[in-house]
Amino acid sequence: MRPFVLEQPANIPAAIALASNFAAPDRPPTQSDMQFIAGGTNLADYMKLDVARPNRLLDLNRLSEPALRQIRVTTEGVRFGALVRMGEAADDKDVKLHYPVIADSLRLAASGQLRNMASLAGNVLQRTRCEYFREISWACNKGQPGSGCAAMDGFNRQHAVLGVSDTCIATYHGDFAQALIALDANLHVEGSGGAREIRFANLHRLPGDTPHVETGLAADEIITAIDVPAGPWTRRSRYLKVRDRESYAFALASAAVALDLDGNSVREARIALGGVATVPWRAREAEAVLHGKMLDEAMARAAAETAFADARPRGHNAFKIELGKRTLVRALLETRDMKV
Repeated sequence: MRPFVLEQPANIPAAIALASNFAAPDRPPTQSDMQFIAGGTNLADYMKLDVARPNRLLDLNRLSEPALRQIRVTTEGVRFGALVRMGEAADDKDVKLHYPVIADSLRLAASGQLRNMASLAGNVLQRTRCEYFREISWACNKGQPGSGCAAMDGFNRQHAVLGVSDTCIATYHGDFAQALIALDANLHVEGSGGAREIRFANLHRLPGDTPHVETGLAADEIITAIDVPAGPWTRRSRYLKVRDRESYAFALASAAVALDLDGNSVREARIALGGVATVPWRAREAEAVLHGKMLDEAMARAAAETAFADARPRGHNAFKIELGKRTLVRALLETRDMKV
């Protein structure tokens, strides 16, 4: 790991001021001189691998604002402070009761040790675990824009089949984000340009021709809170994750599903897919297939076929299409049968 300066600002304005002084907005995140750190479970890993090389870290753990560490569940929804740890949110009794898809996604995301360290805001901003991104000797447009993508013709079993481009097929590996995008979450953000609220669905950017530009945040912006609105579908919700082993591992395919039912008829369906896409993936066309229909296995399969209609596999990851379909069918039927 390369040497760096550690800054520990006392509050959000101080953190923003420091970030504004040192941020390099024209550089890829891996080459930025300054980066924020909270739990460090992702960034510290990439610093050890020499993938990320900041010479200054802004540690957010000493920020004094109490709301950053609070979970508030009301009739209008749930607000998570940005520094709430994954384990705290997964174990919260109100979250488990009213938003089981969120609790499931956090519980299945990582080992207990990592859940106790990782912050919620840091989790949604985690970088890909693409093997070619993690190894700096390979060509990677995320790490070195314009260098190419070694995954295209390499061993790409773990890579994405949805949202891919001709410059990047790296999978977004997070779990929590699938629950957030399915439930139409919003983010509160503060930076030198002031405070703003953005839809979580607009946070991550498809790779297109600029895969190194991963989010819509400015270099000096900090996520301060995550809002999830209440709805008739939040209690009938779950997150299903399929992986190579049941212990800590990233998803080969996953599905976050939330349903509002009248009997077995679908008033509204919320579907997000993980392990198969370059960004957190909302399957809106699949949702539309289910609207007003009786949810049985045939209809679930029709939704799954629609969800993967635009999939673009490479040499080793074509199996993810059928696996993703079966994962979604199972998630839909198990969510339908939940006792709420």
